[in-house]
Amino acid sequence: MQSTSKTVNDYIDSLPDDRKAAINQLCDVLRQHLPAGFSEEMSYGMIGYVVPHALYPAGYHTNPKLPLPFINVGSQKNYVVLHHVGLFLDQALLDWFVGEYPKHSKTRLDMGKGCIRFKKPDQIPYTLLAELAAKLTPEGWITIYEQQRKAIKSDK
Repeated sequence: MQSTSKTVNDYIDSLPDDRKAAINQLCDVLRQHLPAGFSEEMSYGMIGYVVPHALYPAGYHTNPKLPLPFINVGSQKNYVVLHHVGLFLDQALLDWFVGEYPKHSKTRLDMGKGCIRFKKPDQIPYTLLAELAAKLTPEGWITIYEQQRKAIKSDK
């Protein structure tokens, strides 16, 4: 479910109360722990944390007019979702997260490629997500992103 909300506040205001509280808390955690340089905006119908064009003028390779995405937070039909592109592209970061998750949550990790689903908003491991958010600076994310782009190009 992609939202048509134009602002983060409009997006949050449109959510049911239980989701509103969880998304608000998750965004607060990200705002407090993401390294300086990431920007918050609506992105792909969700709340996005991106590397702005001021830091990475090339933008996102599929649409250079868009800033480089990093984390998206959203409310889907049956869960709250956090998309972290770094988990998809950085195996060491993924291994760390998967290893840490059981230390912070009694629920089973429900994860796709870079997508973490939380079916019970009251069981979101905010402390772990704070640690995850702090792991990559915009510059570190750009480096990983560019390395992956070069690897893909060299495979062709």
